[in-house]
Amino acid sequence: MRIAVYGLKATVEHRILFEEFFRRMAAKNIKIYIFSELAQILKNELALSADHYETFDGYKGLPADLDFFFTFGGDGTILSAATVIQDREIPVVGVNTGRLGFLATINSESLFGVLDDILGGEYQVSSRTMIGIHSDEIDLEFPFALNEISVTRRETTSMITVEAWINREYLNNYWGDGLIIATPTGSTGYSLSCGGPIVHPRNRVFIVTAIAPHNLNIRPYIISDDSELDLKIDSREGEYFLSLDSRNIPLPSNVKLHLKKADFKLNIVIPKEMTYLITLRDKMFWGSDKRN
Repeated sequence: MRIAVYGLKATVEHRILFEEFFRRMAAKNIKIYIFSELAQILKNELALSADHYETFDGYKGLPADLDFFFTFGGDGTILSAATVIQDREIPVVGVNTGRLGFLATINSESLFGVLDDILGGEYQVSSRTMIGIHSDEIDLEFPFALNEISVTRRETTSMITVEAWINREYLNNYWGDGLIIATPTGSTGYSLSCGGPIVHPRNRVFIVTAIAPHNLNIRPYIISDDSELDLKIDSREGEYFLSLDSRNIPLPSNVKLHLKKADFKLNIVIPKEMTYLITLRDKMFWGSDKRN
């Protein structure tokens, strides 16, 4: 078996977690490839030796035939990992050493209780739709997102106007701070904070959510994920921000965007006793009475 281990940071509080994880992998003769930046952190900050493991830098250096891609961090780590995995569709095991953890659903405290089941094939896979983006005016290094693609105003108080078309049919002009096109996975992220609905990841839809719309009758709109969207942005400043998950790119207003479902998905490993609704209740504190 061959696995990749990915993370963006690690603290001394995680030393025991990593030591035990690597010990168990070695006991099972599992070949480990560690993201080079994480390997350096483990060596320098945690004084853990990674000499008997190989490292990788990114998509091109990712070994073939990996069985699992373990991430240690929060949801942001998985969003970053998506730019490394891209179209490889390797099952991602998200170990939550961060905060909320909608995607990284396995808490570090419970990892070793489910690890043998996962390695033994006893798990579920939640395939998450990705949204892709194209523009004739620019080339994007990672032209896709797992949570959402958004267009927003720059550091200014001026509104922007987003002219939106769906399958070449005019939808609306959105005046405000911007517009979010979210996947079901991203429905619990930026879109939710702007009044969008929570959507189960099995639904094949995108959510169109305005950010602080100036016209108060604007509401979130759900469309099929087979739809294609075209966006034209107008700004007094001559620029706007394009955000792909957590990656922000300033663009001139003449850059038009074409959005559609990506040709690949991200596969999230879910422990066999876990469900999306369990995660939702846990993270949203549904059913918990906090009044006393």
